[in-house]
Order: sequence, then structure tokens, then C-alpha cells
Amino acid sequence: MKSEKVKQFFVSILFLLVLINGFAQKQKVNYLTTFDEKRIHFGFTLGMNYLDFDVTNYNPIGENDEFVPMDQDKLSINEGSIVRSDVQTLIPGFTVAIVSSLRLTEDLDLRFLPGMSFGERKLTYNIPVIDINSYQPLTYYSIKSTFLDFPLLIKYKARRINNDRPYIIFGGAYRQDISRTAKEDLVKLTSPGFYAEAGGGWDHYFPFFRFSVEGKFSFGLNNQLGPTPTGSQARYYSQSIKNLRSTIFTLSFHFE
Repeated sequence: MKSEKVKQFFVSILFLLVLINGFAQKQKVNYLTTFDEKRIHFGFTLGMNYLDFDVTNYNPIGENDEFVPMDQDKLSINEGSIVRSDVQTLIPGFTVAIVSSLRLTEDLDLRFLPGMSFGERKLTYNIPVIDINSYQPLTYYSIKSTFLDFPLLIKYKARRINNDRPYIIFGGAYRQDISRTAKEDLVKLTSPGFYAEAGGGWDHYFPFFRFSVEGKFSFGLNNQLGPTPTGSQARYYSQSIKNLRSTIFTLSFHFE
């Protein structure tokens, strides 16, 4: 299911690039010919994001030395039980950012894009999800996130063709999740996250601004599984997970 979503992303990007390229073929006047010669310029970004988890589960759950069966367990989870989780569907979120771009060479820019992202991930298990905050068993556990984003990227640009210029980006990012969590959450996350990022896009020059369409993948570098919940909440939904890394796909529209 997720692979189909990713294919749809690339098809959408390709369609947009074809439209821009088709428009460029009709363009007879080159706009903003000195735009890329500026040392520093600014702008803003609007975009969609799709949050995902790369999940590694204990198999069985007893491989986790911290696992202890609960006395009042409706599902009778023990050391030999297989408890698996994954994200089955991707949910669109929203991203907004400020663009700060520093010209390094004719073809290289250093870009800092601080902003905020809002998204959700639904963690699906192979067993019923029993949450004390719900009146009935669930088919998934929802984890909502609000990130403060701090990506620092290198942008490598191809040579300009009329009013168009393709490019690739790569670099890293730090994200701070400022969502409020409770002691009774089934699965808790750590707040800080470090990411490696790579992607590509297409610049198009209009008479008064530059518009860019960009697709970017962010790969989490650190385990973001937080502490096991306390209280009466079942702990095996968290203790069954060995490693939880965040991955993000972002489709951005830059206005500079």
C-alpha cells in the first residue's frame, strides 16, 4: 500500500514537471536573468508531508529483556507471543517554512528552511489495540506529531534552460516534536530527531518570482521509541518494538 502511495507521489511530480517544461517551450522571454547571481535571497514554502515509521519488532516479544507479562492481560501476551506493528497507510499532512538561500558557487546553494510540519501516523498491530482511553478495541493506534523543522541542505543546480532549471538537494535536518504526550499513551516518542535528506526539484522563473516544485525524502537516523507507558495502560504495544525510525516524504512548493 505504501509503495503505491510513493509511486503516486512520483507520478504527480513528473506530471507537474512535464507541465512546467511544456510551458517553458512556449516561453520566448527569459525572466529574472540575474536572480541566481544574488548572494542571499529569501522566500516561503507550502507543502504536503507523509509521515511513516520504519519499524523493527522483537520476534517474539520475550527477546525484549524488559518485557514482563501483565497480571490483568485480556490478550494473554507472554514471552513467546508475536506482537507486530507497522504503518499500513500514509496520511497527508501540512508543512510551512521560510526559505533562506546562500549562493556558494554558480551551481551550489546552501539552504536553511526552518518551519513547522503537522502529521499523523497510524500504527497497526496484528492483535486488537486495547487503549484505556477508548470504549472499544481499535484497529490501529494513532500518533500525531507537530514538528519544528530545521533542515540544512545543499542545492546543486543544472544549467538553466530558458526559464527552467532542474536541481537536486541533499543534507540533514533536526526536528523537535512539540506534541503533548501523556503518561497513558500506548506508544511514546522521543522529542528530538535527526535525519538525512535527499531529493530533487524543478525551478521555474516567472516575471516577478521563482516557483519551485520539490520532492524530498527524510530518513530518521536515531531510534525515536520513547519510554514504556506507566500506569494501567498495556505495555506490550511499546515493548514489542525494538527500533522505531521516522521517515518522511515532503512535496514542497517554494516561492522565492
